[in-house]
Amino acid sequence: MHNAAFAALGARVEYAALDVAPADLPAAFERLRRPEVLGANVTVPHKQAALRLVDRVEEEAGALGAVNTVVNAGGTLVGSNTDGAGFVAGLLELAPEFARGGFAALVLGAGGAARAVVWALARLGADVSVLNRDPERAARLAGDLLAAGAGPGALLALGAGTARASGVDLVVNTTSVGMAGGPAPDGLPLLTRADLARLAGGAVVVDLVYRPAVTPLLAAAAALGARCQNGVAMLVGQGALSQAAWTGLEAPVGVMRRAVEEALAGER
Repeated sequence: MHNAAFAALGARVEYAALDVAPADLPAAFERLRRPEVLGANVTVPHKQAALRLVDRVEEEAGALGAVNTVVNAGGTLVGSNTDGAGFVAGLLELAPEFARGGFAALVLGAGGAARAVVWALARLGADVSVLNRDPERAARLAGDLLAAGAGPGALLALGAGTARASGVDLVVNTTSVGMAGGPAPDGLPLLTRADLARLAGGAVVVDLVYRPAVTPLLAAAAALGARCQNGVAMLVGQGALSQAAWTGLEAPVGVMRRAVEEALAGER
């Protein structure tokens, strides 16, 4: 995705994946200060540790407690998190009316991806409910983000069995349920088909899973008339924001999306 974008921009830049052990992370970050390095992406399990290794932390990364993008600004390392904004960028392509806020969203799961999505939706002005099997974990997520200034939307934590899908405008699955090769590839995450039938008319259902392209959740929602989107949109959206931060240029989103889709097609 990134190398395809650099090529489209005519930039002589290479993006490469590196495996770094936790003990080697400080040394790896010091190497990011070299003048020939534009920056880096940070993935699990290093997103939290990266907060302590950069010189400046942008607002969203601080609120989420995780860095996924590092920019080398003349030897100063700036840590940011593009996950939430990348999710919103993809969402608004499908449902531009959500830019006005004032809609009801139900987020399934309470892990790292959920934190980014909930933060972004609340900042957009949505009223967000977080549904998780462990209600205490959902409550901690909501409390942390409210304390960090997630508003103006309201946040509500729910436990499994208390799904409130009636009248919801947006459902976002941040769990691994439905993922090919995962623990429950054929399952629905925390909601039943009856729950989905109670969504608002014209509702949107987003599944951050993108292997397969159509998960059981998306298939069930589409059959009920919902607008559906898989996780490719967020993957490309966050990547485009990272790339723009490194280069100062607008990322070629279409090129990046095609590269991802071609790579996924090659796996089938």
